[in-house]
Amino acid sequence: MRILVTGGHLTPALAVIDKLKDHEIIFVGRKYALEREQTLSFEYKEITKREIKFIDLTTGRVNRAVSIRDFLSIVRIPLGFYQSLQVIRNEKPDRILSFGSYVAAPVAFWAWLFGIPVFSHEQTIQPGLSNRLIALFSKKVFVSFEETLSYFPQHKTVLSGNPIRQSIFTIQKKPFVLEKNKSVIYVTGGSLGSHSINMRIKDILPKLLKDFIIIHQTGDTKEYQDFEQLEKLREKLPKALKSNYIIRKHFFEDEVGYIYSLTDMVIGRAGANTFFELLSLEKPTIFVPLPWSAHKEQQKQADIFKKYGVGEVFLQSEKSNRLLELIAQIRRSLPKYKRNFQKLKFLYKTNAAETIAKEVLRA
Repeated sequence: MRILVTGGHLTPALAVIDKLKDHEIIFVGRKYALEREQTLSFEYKEITKREIKFIDLTTGRVNRAVSIRDFLSIVRIPLGFYQSLQVIRNEKPDRILSFGSYVAAPVAFWAWLFGIPVFSHEQTIQPGLSNRLIALFSKKVFVSFEETLSYFPQHKTVLSGNPIRQSIFTIQKKPFVLEKNKSVIYVTGGSLGSHSINMRIKDILPKLLKDFIIIHQTGDTKEYQDFEQLEKLREKLPKALKSNYIIRKHFFEDEVGYIYSLTDMVIGRAGANTFFELLSLEKPTIFVPLPWSAHKEQQKQADIFKKYGVGEVFLQSEKSNRLLELIAQIRRSLPKYKRNFQKLKFLYKTNAAETIAKEVLRA
């Protein structure tokens, strides 16, 4: 069977792709995370590394903000529909599996028009415009949260949970060798990194390194040069502290299992995929919600961790010393934070990827 996978949420897509490995997979997405910088996207790196055919799609979206850049994005929408039509005609897929975002919307539309079954997955509590549109063309809609069921037609919506990539549970590759003689904090802003988080860590780094080993995934956004700045700072550190700071632009999927095996605490954004991975791994976390995430979804997900006592919330408008205080707070009560994960077991469905894969193949 020929299955076309598309969408902006890669980590659950990879989890389902692993369950469909006996079938031919094509992936449609963005080659560049930031077009203006020509920075290769996380999806392009991971999909091509797996030797899966990757088709770059250039399209646009409608944003709530209004600017010249937003106008240029809207202008690209017709191009996205034209390219998507060509993809459907040339590749002739038997199924479409969408993981949301504006990239997937034109693909889902043409697939529906040509009578190709479309399946979509919604990661967040409150779906955005793209996934609501894609749901109109979908035979089945899978959701991660029970609260999301009310947004889609009952007869075709399935509470599958969020697919978790199995690579996070196993050590496949070690990007470095670490002698763990202190507690480890993993700092990550997602595939692109987070300038705000990076700068907060920069402010408190010397203090942190006295008590912790920091593994820091900065991203590779050329606009801010965060990796270069932090690498220079690392070189100026005393030798005793320098070895406690491991900095990378990006960790590949086959490396994250090793990172998490070392990690005692995480600092990062509160996207749905990160939320579910850290829930499944039972890693106490300080979430830094993206302030402009749609419908405040990241804030809602971060608040769940805080409510159940498995993490804390740091607003990026707060001072860096506040982050230092939260790190110390979790460190003092780390066993308690870990025990509290038992209260959240109801949110984690271990068979989400299998559920989606079976439905796709059954159609």
